[in-house]
Amino acid sequence: MTNPRAERVKAVRALAGRSVRQRVGRFVVEGPQAVREAVLAADVHDLYVTGESARRYPEIVGAARDRSIRVHEGTAEVLDAMSPDGQQVVAVASLVGHTLESVIAGAPTLVAVLAHVRDPGNAGSVIRAADAAGADAAVLTDESVDVHNPKVVRSTAGSLFHLPVVTGADLATTASALRASGLLVLAADGIGTFDLDDLLDVAGSAEDGVPDLSRPTAWVFGNEAWGLRDEDRALADAVVRVPIRGRAESLNLATAATVCLYASSRAQR
Repeated sequence: MTNPRAERVKAVRALAGRSVRQRVGRFVVEGPQAVREAVLAADVHDLYVTGESARRYPEIVGAARDRSIRVHEGTAEVLDAMSPDGQQVVAVASLVGHTLESVIAGAPTLVAVLAHVRDPGNAGSVIRAADAAGADAAVLTDESVDVHNPKVVRSTAGSLFHLPVVTGADLATTASALRASGLLVLAADGIGTFDLDDLLDVAGSAEDGVPDLSRPTAWVFGNEAWGLRDEDRALADAVVRVPIRGRAESLNLATAATVCLYASSRAQR
């Protein structure tokens, strides 16, 4: 492939748009780390590389061929036209998606719920943190960013392909279903009633009124600018704050989510 204005190149680049992704049922995966994981675990249709990137990442090309994925070699200009952020390694895959019912059927013990999270980098970083903490799933509400947004996909660093991700969920329905399946629903918010450190101190105990982090838990994280609305917090069994000991006004969403998810992971183990 040598023509950066070819129709195939334009079609891959167009997948940056949500309407195109929804119409064709496919999305673009950019960069060696995300593509490596997609080739191993996702429904990938095409892999695009340059001669140089193919030599640099032979394991990606080899895995693609082992799975009968079409491998296309193009010039650097072609790959850059497809994706300026792809580091000359780009894949096209079917949209990923799981249902809340399938997640619950797997008896999850740790779930991250993103409510009204609209920044692609934050959403992807929370999915990555959930994967790292050993969570069983992530759920994005219908008012959150599209998980197939290229920046979200890059920010997950491949974790999008490691754990089930539910999209388009209704928060009230999600909280009710998770609670009915035995999960404690905790909202993370700076005005929380409980301090996260206090929960760690009593994890596994039966202290009255204090949420037990050793239980199967779903954490609800809100919008990066204004957090959770009153009606969102009311859906939780308890509202928990991450302690701020220094002079920082707050933690950003991804950092706070990482702290909360690892607290549950530690307590459950």
